[in-house]
Amino acid sequence: IERGTRFVQLMHAGWDQHGNLQTQLAEQCRDTDQPSAGLVQDLKNRGLLEDTIVIWASEFGRTVFAQGDVNRPDAHGRDHFGQGYSIWMAGGGFKPGMSYGETDEFCYSVAKDPVSVHDMQATLLHQLGIDHTRLTYRYQGRDFRLTDVEGEVVKELLA
Repeated sequence: IERGTRFVQLMHAGWDQHGNLQTQLAEQCRDTDQPSAGLVQDLKNRGLLEDTIVIWASEFGRTVFAQGDVNRPDAHGRDHFGQGYSIWMAGGGFKPGMSYGETDEFCYSVAKDPVSVHDMQATLLHQLGIDHTRLTYRYQGRDFRLTDVEGEVVKELLA
């Protein structure tokens, strides 16, 4: 990043815990919690955080309900849940120290301030200086763009 690299992706695979949740989740959190905090702190100390967007995300959320045999630690996990998911972000003009959006008490549906995937993409593109609506093109009678002709910038996330 200090040498002008424009994009870096780090990936930590194996979070698909339909089984072995009790052991795998704790292990993966130990692998990533301190290094993630260290990255953000290092970027801040070097004066790079204000110009760098750090995003920690997965492709979907998880249910709060157990899946499989809860009496066997190696035989239960949690299923996929696309309606509610968590992302944390730092730097790059995003508002620090806040939470946005909520699920209901059963974590079954969005109860407050929904952010669709298209909204998230539009917001990220906005922070990168790209107006997602200007990327629209017509093909075979249909409009297309990175946000699939949907999405609004979520201004409440911006500093």
